[in-house]
Amino acid sequence: MKTVIFTDLDGTFLNHDNYSFAEAEESIELLKSKKIPIVFTTSKTRVEVEKLQEKVGITEPFIIENGAAIFFPKNYQNFNLSFLDQLDDYYLYQLGLTYGKILEFYNKYKKEFGMLGFSEMSIDELIKYTGLDKQSAILSKKRDFTEPFLIEDDSLIEKLQNIASNYDIKITKGGRFYHLIGKYQDKGLAVKKAIEIFEDLYGVKIDSIGLGDGQNDIAMFENVKKAVIIKNHKNDYVEYFGNNQQKSTYQGSKGWNEMVLKNV
Repeated sequence: MKTVIFTDLDGTFLNHDNYSFAEAEESIELLKSKKIPIVFTTSKTRVEVEKLQEKVGITEPFIIENGAAIFFPKNYQNFNLSFLDQLDDYYLYQLGLTYGKILEFYNKYKKEFGMLGFSEMSIDELIKYTGLDKQSAILSKKRDFTEPFLIEDDSLIEKLQNIASNYDIKITKGGRFYHLIGKYQDKGLAVKKAIEIFEDLYGVKIDSIGLGDGQNDIAMFENVKKAVIIKNHKNDYVEYFGNNQQKSTYQGSKGWNEMVLKNV
């Protein structure tokens, strides 16, 4: 049986406070040596993931912007991926709406609901709210499918969600931000489809492991064989009640390292 790792980034593979993955190096090298794919499954953008893959030293498929699309590098393991759409150097399976459609909704309701989205934040504001460095903040604005936002009054989210559903849009909560995303996308749907593709390509069933720390990771947990809940920056665990769950002892990349070593 082939193993595939699906992992959230912020607060999971990357530490919440400093975005470091240094404490996961041991398990990363183990996965590389065993040729086990590390599929970043994140709210981050394509360009952010590409930069992080460079730092980690991998070229693997990835899922971006909360399940909006799955990207497979062309020539990946010499697989025939021609049944997928093509975009630049990738084969693509898209689940989300275009960024233009999302922004139409955001711009229509931003004043009424007191929203502040990435599209309107200056680089300095992004740095302030995310803790990213300048280059990373610039990359985070290069979006294709979804809009992260802050809202003045959290109690209005339910009302906003009810309106959004009429536009085939829903709201999910990440570590720091809410996200306006396509109604028919989430990390779980994307992971489910990615597993189907991997199983078709490998010709065997996949031992899928999903690691995450946030509410928007629950859909992923529901679609993998082993759901690994990483202790979050509040020293707590997201509520997930599936019987496939495991919990890390440590936060962030240290917890990620601990649980990969335990399961691979």
